[in-house]
Amino acid sequence: MSSVTPQDVAPYLIQPLIPEITIGIISCAQALGSEVYVGCSNGELLRYTLRTESDPTELESYTLLSRQSLPNGKPIDELILIPYLSRVLILSDRQIHFYTLPSLDPVPSIKPIRHVETFAVDQQHLLRTAPPVHDVSTKLLPVDFCVIKRNSIALFSLYEERLAYSREIPFQPGAQLARRTGQYLCVADSQYYYVINLQSAQMYPLLPLNQGGDDPTPVKPFIIVVGESEFLMLSFTGASTIGVFITGEGDPVRGTLEWPSHPLSICLDYPHVTTLLPNGTIEIHSVETQSIIHVVSAPSDENASAERRIGLVPSLGGYVVPLSEHSEKMRKTKLRFDRK
Repeated sequence: MSSVTPQDVAPYLIQPLIPEITIGIISCAQALGSEVYVGCSNGELLRYTLRTESDPTELESYTLLSRQSLPNGKPIDELILIPYLSRVLILSDRQIHFYTLPSLDPVPSIKPIRHVETFAVDQQHLLRTAPPVHDVSTKLLPVDFCVIKRNSIALFSLYEERLAYSREIPFQPGAQLARRTGQYLCVADSQYYYVINLQSAQMYPLLPLNQGGDDPTPVKPFIIVVGESEFLMLSFTGASTIGVFITGEGDPVRGTLEWPSHPLSICLDYPHVTTLLPNGTIEIHSVETQSIIHVVSAPSDENASAERRIGLVPSLGGYVVPLSEHSEKMRKTKLRFDRK
């Protein structure tokens, strides 16, 4: 494992956004601007917004703005925000539902996609910035995504008010996770990572999820899009976990990352890769040097239960974090004046 070396970067901090959610058990979440969207295991979809206090001494906070349930009442497995089109894709009960941003209203003209094992939106399309002022006469570009079903990969293009089906590519059963960038799709099943060229429909095996030999322990796959034609995928070696950078053509690039145990969660904040380990520690690596640049310690024993960390979520568009320093500086202070 790489040694920690000080770098000229600001330290990472953990700050609560929503102290407690009692409506249901959180199954996924996303944040954008001054809003946080939370999916729950009971099918509840929550929308929080940042409340600005009129009193400058009071700390801004996120408050519940709306609450609704998906029609099936099943757990919400994933939320994908598409600010460019003002849409959100919601995966629940093997169906993709289409809702609007930020109001979270169903898009009536688009029916849910069924029989979904997993899906992947083109990362380059997710990075498109939302138009500042939407002119109805200007047609926005579609956002492409893949739906991995039991025996095929279906290609779709999402427009503002309609969904266009392109074609299907035969595929093997068992897909658990997928990520897409441009014409390249990286898919993981229970044993291997694969890369697929969507133009030529060619598939290549890359590396196993578990290189631990006789160790039968199931390993959770992780895939991150690093660039226009680059993925990062994690593989358990039996003693530790390595992160390998591979191009869409299947060629290894850069060096490798290493962790003492298989992470619970991982996300990219380029040029940094952030991982949550089973002991609650958060490690931040540099993509460029593959070295550890910062470590956030696990919660103390007395706070372990209340502050248990279960996952990390990337926010491509960024979000607003209330600053406690502002309220501290604006706090009223009594002054004593001496009369002469």
